[in-house]
Amino acid sequence: MHLFYIIEGCIGCRNKKHLYTFKFVDPAYSGFAHAAIPCIFAKNFRPMPELSEQEILRREALTQLHELGIEPYPAALYPVTAYSGEILEEFKSNPATEKFKEISIAGRIMTRRIMGAASFAEIQDVQGRIQVYFKRDDLCPGEDKTLYNTVFKKLLDIGDIIGVKGFAFITQTGEISVHAQSFTLLSKSVKPLPVVKEKDDKIYDAFTDPEQRYRNRSLDLIVNPQVRDTFVKRSMLTNSMREYLTSKGYLEVETPILQPIYGGAAARPFKTFHNTHQTTLYLRIADELYLKRLIVGGFDGVFEFAKDFRNEGMDRFHNPEFTQMELYVAYKDYNWMAELVEEMVEKIALDLTGSTIVKVGENEINFKRPWKRLTMFEAIHEYTGIDISEMDEAALRETACKLNIQTDPSMGKGKLIDEIFGETCEGKLIQPTFIMDYPVEMSPLAKKHRSKPGLVERFEAIVNGKEICNAYSELNDPIDQRRRFEEQLELGKRGDEEAMMLDEDFLSAIELGMPPTAGLGIGIDRLAMIMTNSPSIQDVLFFPQMRPEKKKEVITPEQLVEAGVHADWAPVLIKMNITSVEDLKNANPNKMFNDLGGMRKKLKLEIAMPTLDDVKRWCGK
Repeated sequence: MHLFYIIEGCIGCRNKKHLYTFKFVDPAYSGFAHAAIPCIFAKNFRPMPELSEQEILRREALTQLHELGIEPYPAALYPVTAYSGEILEEFKSNPATEKFKEISIAGRIMTRRIMGAASFAEIQDVQGRIQVYFKRDDLCPGEDKTLYNTVFKKLLDIGDIIGVKGFAFITQTGEISVHAQSFTLLSKSVKPLPVVKEKDDKIYDAFTDPEQRYRNRSLDLIVNPQVRDTFVKRSMLTNSMREYLTSKGYLEVETPILQPIYGGAAARPFKTFHNTHQTTLYLRIADELYLKRLIVGGFDGVFEFAKDFRNEGMDRFHNPEFTQMELYVAYKDYNWMAELVEEMVEKIALDLTGSTIVKVGENEINFKRPWKRLTMFEAIHEYTGIDISEMDEAALRETACKLNIQTDPSMGKGKLIDEIFGETCEGKLIQPTFIMDYPVEMSPLAKKHRSKPGLVERFEAIVNGKEICNAYSELNDPIDQRRRFEEQLELGKRGDEEAMMLDEDFLSAIELGMPPTAGLGIGIDRLAMIMTNSPSIQDVLFFPQMRPEKKKEVITPEQLVEAGVHADWAPVLIKMNITSVEDLKNANPNKMFNDLGGMRKKLKLEIAMPTLDDVKRWCGK
C-alpha cells in the first residue's frame, strides 16, 4: 500500500519531543487517517511544502477519481487528429468541410462555465485556444450520469489536461467550437494556475513579473502563450542560418565543451575537475581553436552552433551560458566574411518577418545590404572628436580619464581602447554597422592588417547599440601566434583574468600549416533579441541563469511559544501567515481572535479556544 502524506505541523511540545500530525491518503478507500508521531521519526520523512486549500482539494479529487476507477495519469497513447488553430482557420472559411466531422483534440482546460446539463470549457493546445461544448446526455447516454455530474463538474479543474473526441460546429453566438461526444482525463493538475481576469478591455492579475516568469517558465508558457512565439522565432532563426550555411557546402561539427585549456576569446572561464584523470578542466569560452584544427586537417568550411560559458557578470545582454555560431572558411578573408554576414542576416530577417526592416523598441532596424563600415579609430573620432590612433598606453589612460571612463592598472593598450569605444561609440550605433580594423593589442588571434601597421583584419557588427558578431582574417603564422600568446600571459600576470592562455596543442596544429582563413562568431541570443523585439536576453532563453532566490524566513512554532503563544495554537498562527514575532506584535488582537475561531472550525481542531485576553497578551497589547 502506497501512502501519501501531508505534514500539518507541530501540535505541541511534550517532554521535548515535538509531535507532528500526518494526513495519510490511501487511494484504495475513501477518507483520511490521522496519526501523530514523534519528530524523532518524522525526520525520516521529507515534509511537503505548505499546501493551499485548493491544493488540498485537488489531492482529495485524486482520491475520488481513483475510487471511480479513473486513472488521472493514464499511460496509453491518446490520438490527436486536429489542433485548435487549424480548426478555427479552416472551419471558418469552409463550415461544410468533412475534415472536422470526427476529430480528437487534447489540451489544458483554461476556463470553465458550468450551466446545469450543459457546460462550456476553453481548451489550450500548442496552436491556441478553442471552446468545447459538453452536454450531459451526449457524454452519458445511459442512466449513469457520473461522468458528467461528478467527474466533469466536480473533479475537473482549470489546468487539467483532457482529450476530447467530437466534431466542430458553430454556436448560436457564432463561435467555432468542438461538440464533445466523449472526454478523457490525461493529467490532473494538483497546483492551481494564476487566474487572469479581463474586464472592460483591462487585464487583471496577469502573470507578468519578469523574475517570476523566468524562474517558472512552464507556468509562463501556459498563462502567457504569446511567449511561445519568441521561441518559435528563435528556432526559425537558427534553422534559417543552418540552411544558409549548409547550402554553401559547409560542414556542421561538434567540438569539446570540457577543455584542458580554454581559449579563443578574452573571457573568464568556469573551472571543474575530472576525477579519473585528476586534471582541471574548463567549460569552453569559445570554439575557435578546435574549429581551426579542422581547417588545418583539410576541411574547407566548418561551423558549430555551440553552448559557451563565461564566468562573468549578468545583465540584460549577458548570461553566463549562451549560444553562438562559429564559422571558419579556408581561402577567404574578413572582407569576404563581412559580405557573408550581410547576406545571411538579411535572409534571416526576411525569413522571420517577411521584411528587411525589424522593429526593435523605438527603433526600426534595416538589414538591407550593404551595411555602413567604419574603422574603430574613425568611430571614436566621429563620436568624441579625439584621434587616438597614435596614442601609447599612458596617453590612452589619460584620455579615458578625461572621458570619465574607469580604468585599472591591469588594463593594457587593447583593453583601454576597447573601453573607450564601448563607452563612447557602441551604444550610438543603431543601424547595422561594421567596425573594422582593430588595434593588434585587442586581437591576439587575428591577422595583421595587410596595409595598416599596428592594426589587424577584424570587424564587429554592431546593431541597436550592441555587438552581434566578431570576425577575423585568422592569424595563421605560428611564430606570430606564439608571440601574441606570450604577450597575453604577461597581461595575466598583471591581473587580467580575461587574458588568454598559451595552447601548445593549437600552436602545434597551425605549425603544420593552416591556409588563409576567415572566421566568424555570431551571438545567437543577441540576434534573437533583435529579431523578436525582446528587451532582455532572459526573454530569449527558456531557462536563464538566475540569482539564488532569497528564501523568506518563517518563524517556527518554538519561537512563537517563546513569545508567549500557547503551544497548541502556534502552528495555527503560522498557517494564518504569521511569519515573524513582528507580525504577531503588529496584529489586531480582536481580528486575530475571530480568525482563530474560524480556523478552529475550518480545521476541526479539538483544542481549547484561547480567550481574547490571551490573544491580546500574545500580541503584546
